[in-house]
Amino acid sequence: MKITIEGADKNFAEKLVALAAAHNTELTVATVDTNWTVERATRYLRSLTAGARRFAEMVVVDGDGYLDADQLRAAVGKLNGPTVALSRAIPRGVREGWWPEGTKAPINPVYDPDNPSWHKNIAYEMASENVTVFRSAIAALATGQGAPVVPEPPAPWSGEAPSAFDLPPGWGAGDDVPRAMLEESGTDSGSDNNSEQA
Repeated sequence: MKITIEGADKNFAEKLVALAAAHNTELTVATVDTNWTVERATRYLRSLTAGARRFAEMVVVDGDGYLDADQLRAAVGKLNGPTVALSRAIPRGVREGWWPEGTKAPINPVYDPDNPSWHKNIAYEMASENVTVFRSAIAALATGQGAPVVPEPPAPWSGEAPSAFDLPPGWGAGDDVPRAMLEESGTDSGSDNNSEQA
């Protein structure tokens, strides 16, 4: 028997394991934590475009988890681009292994209940338990603690440039190395008619 528990609290998972164990069955249990952590939230925010990140920061910081769509439109313009970036970040994170399958989008649209046939969003919201997590992630990014590791810069140039007449790497002195040749007329074979004569 194989049981996968996604999104359940730890107490429920432990009770389910105890129940299955009471029936003397061979059991494999895999619990998948789909909750947002500061590390996941930081990675999520870092993967967004600048407009989408500003959108998310406004919902978290300015709106404390709930912000009117008109306020967002006034700050970032049309919401199509940022909302598409937000929705694509979740499947990308699953593909990259940043969070497990079944992780819910942290920011969700709120539709107008008076006009259910026309889905113009009136606001965007985030679950209250995620607001504190995302606040910590935003703070970590602002202080550089959540910033990606910057690769070592290349070594500075030594000041010596290779000669154009040196043999290419891997060629020996006795090899038939291809060289640019002058045409019979004594001019270079380039398209420039003012080339030097040999």
